Amino acid sequence: MLAAGIAATLVAAVPARALPGDPPYAESLMRLAEILGGLHHLRPLCGAPDGQIWRQKMSALLQAQDPTPEDRKRLVERFNQSYRSLAEIHRTCTPAAIEIIDRYLAEGGRLTRDIVSRYGRP
Repeated sequence: MLAAGIAATLVAAVPARALPGDPPYAESLMRLAEILGGLHHLRPLCGAPDGQIWRQKMSALLQAQDPTPEDRKRLVERFNQSYRSLAEIHRTCTPAAIEIIDRYLAEGGRLTRDIVSRYGRP
């Protein structure tokens, strides 16, 4: 059951694809937006007192990037798509939801460190 829930969640996510002219870290940013959207749904569902922290982190990401209107729309769509997909699958906190949270936190941390270390300003 746990593996099925995780597989369904991972399959539900549309792969992040960069467009021509995107910065080299665009796919990573889109994936990070997906992760933030997923955490925005799952963490409170599982009792974490996060409130709006994941939406705030998404807002901070958008502010730091200062994307074009089209790029902003793509990032926001990734956040919202992930939130909605997980809300359809996970209506209660389950072991699968907890596993996804753990994986998303780990992957989000790796992506953030990678983006900052490779492309951040000194």
